[in-house]
Amino acid sequence: MISRTLSRRIFRRILAVVAAALSFTYGQAAEPFIVVQSTTSTQNSGLYETILPAAELATGIGIRMVAVGTGQAIKNARNCDGDVLLVHAKSAEEKFVAEGFGLARHDLMYNDFVIVGPADDSAGISGQTNVTTALATIAESEAMFISRGDDSGTHQAEMRLWADTGHDPILHSGKWYRETGSGMGATLNIAIGLNGYALTDRATWIRFGNKGDHKILLEGDPRLFNQYGIIVVNPEACPAARFNAAQAFVDWMLSDQGQAAIATHLIGGQQLFFPNAD
Repeated sequence: MISRTLSRRIFRRILAVVAAALSFTYGQAAEPFIVVQSTTSTQNSGLYETILPAAELATGIGIRMVAVGTGQAIKNARNCDGDVLLVHAKSAEEKFVAEGFGLARHDLMYNDFVIVGPADDSAGISGQTNVTTALATIAESEAMFISRGDDSGTHQAEMRLWADTGHDPILHSGKWYRETGSGMGATLNIAIGLNGYALTDRATWIRFGNKGDHKILLEGDPRLFNQYGIIVVNPEACPAARFNAAQAFVDWMLSDQGQAAIATHLIGGQQLFFPNAD
């Protein structure tokens, strides 16, 4: 039978172990971290797997990424659910800053959009170099086109491009024009399943594993340029924002070291993003 003295000793040891565990857990939770509201395209491309370990090592800050469409990322940041905004819709980013939700906006990196479609190319856009003409051809032939339809940076770019064609695809929603309300990966899966066309950022397409017989059919038009920007959330608008840690992360991303890390993200020898910090 265990004596009372021994029981008390065992109990005290248990308490010490629990206290140590609680102390360790609290210490882990107390480590500095930031939340970055970002896009599905940067996540899908694998960019963060390449650069975040180096960023965390250099800054000593934990970085938690939230990958959603650009429109949703901006809404989240407006609701003070983030410390940094990293998206690709420049006019919306500038509005975010002008309305006091963000500090200075900086160019960070760029790539481009492409139109992908089935190998049989029923609309006949292969070889064209004018995105307006290509989209108009798709509309006139009523070939299946799959849109994200989610107010993401890609969707906003698509809507700007459609506006130049004289065709309003929304009038044909549910027919030859289908909106997924989903991210780029899911939208590409649907496009491939329905043998349709889609606008995608090149980085996501390069890493996408379910291409089927789809391929890039249009590229190279200057209007397909895709600029990414980075912004620190304004602590005056969001008092709980972790300003110092956020600024340290943004400074690193804009530094020579951060820009070099972006440039080293390759898949199959292809560079996915091109740093151009201002």
